[in-house]
Amino acid sequence: MDVKGLAAIVTGGGSGMGAAVARALAGAGAKIALIDRNAEAAEAVATEIGGLALAGDVSDEASIREALAAAREAHGVARIAVNCAGIADAGRVVGREGPHPLDLFRRVIDVNLIGSFNVGRLAAAAMAEVEPLPTGERGLIVNTASVAAYEGQIGQAAYSASKGGIVAMTLPMARELARFGIRVMTVAPGLIGTPMLLSMSDEVQESLVATTLFPKRLGQPEEYARLVLHIAENELLNGETIRLDGAVRLAPK
Repeated sequence: MDVKGLAAIVTGGGSGMGAAVARALAGAGAKIALIDRNAEAAEAVATEIGGLALAGDVSDEASIREALAAAREAHGVARIAVNCAGIADAGRVVGREGPHPLDLFRRVIDVNLIGSFNVGRLAAAAMAEVEPLPTGERGLIVNTASVAAYEGQIGQAAYSASKGGIVAMTLPMARELARFGIRVMTVAPGLIGTPMLLSMSDEVQESLVATTLFPKRLGQPEEYARLVLHIAENELLNGETIRLDGAVRLAPK
């Protein structure tokens, strides 16, 4: 898939990996609509790349329907949908204050897992209506999981469950959407230097980097973005999750 001239939507596009993806796709000639709960942050990135900023909550059906309709009005049907929106609220199953708050668990699942599916299903429905590209493709969905889907740490029960769900739905979605020429891929990043991770103390960051085999550093959002661009360009990539992690394996805590 040559992304030049194609419409793309990126959730969580106001910062971190989402912003990096938006910049990379725009640099390759795609028309970008950024969806983020932080409208101000999305607007800043959109202004930088000549894209469209839209406020939206991925876990809310009406909010995403409205955002996708606005993106379609501006750029046409999005052939590329990249889900980067997510939260990482942590809590022990049984902590000092008692059992894990159920509302917190539900919120993480709502945003990370249900939000990714919500955007994916609505984007795919629109992709299925358009004419195929010369490659036979109609579209691409890229979801963001995490290495925590495989070796979640203490306190990450909700986060790991949400990201594990994203990994698990990748192949079934790819199998179902194949008849439309829509590919579905997932990236499971490791320790990426996003604002959330960089807000941690130097000591915590150093301890995390120490568990990485090579290269011994935090990943960069731009490295995630380059992988997404490669996935778009390599049509044989489908139905799989790629770890982007320097061979890190998370310790229990």
